Amino acid sequence: MANIAVQRIKREFKEVLKSEETSKNQIKVDLVDENFTELRGEIAGPPDTPYEGGRYQLEIKIPETYPFNPPKVRFITKIWHPNISSVTGAICLDILKDQWAAAMTLRTVLLSLRALLAAAEPDDPQDAVVANQNAVIVALSSKSWDVETATELLLSN
Repeated sequence: MANIAVQRIKREFKEVLKSEETSKNQIKVDLVDENFTELRGEIAGPPDTPYEGGRYQLEIKIPETYPFNPPKVRFITKIWHPNISSVTGAICLDILKDQWAAAMTLRTVLLSLRALLAAAEPDDPQDAVVANQNAVIVALSSKSWDVETATELLLSN
């Protein structure tokens, strides 16, 4: 890996370790190999969502062209979410594709993934099956779920 990428990842790794979110146990990052090309991330499920209380493992691969290209990130933990493949863990998130900017960091990525869990984008799904059933899941898992509404949603899909 290019020296600029290694130095940058080391700095960002330390930034995550020292972050307020890490101290609150909301995000975490660990080294998988000593050359900083593969990391293991972890995010906590956001409060007031169906994911609350869960811990979600992420595989993070740093490309040679980092920070000019985004890291390759996928969920290792199985998750039911319209923007995450229930089979491969692939993630549909603009900052991990064409909206990446070199100013973004590992911390930005981890926090964006937590935000994605809190606010799905069913109109831009990674997993169409999940996207079609998402309204039912949201209805059933919300604090004030309504069986009648959930049943109607399920039957209409």
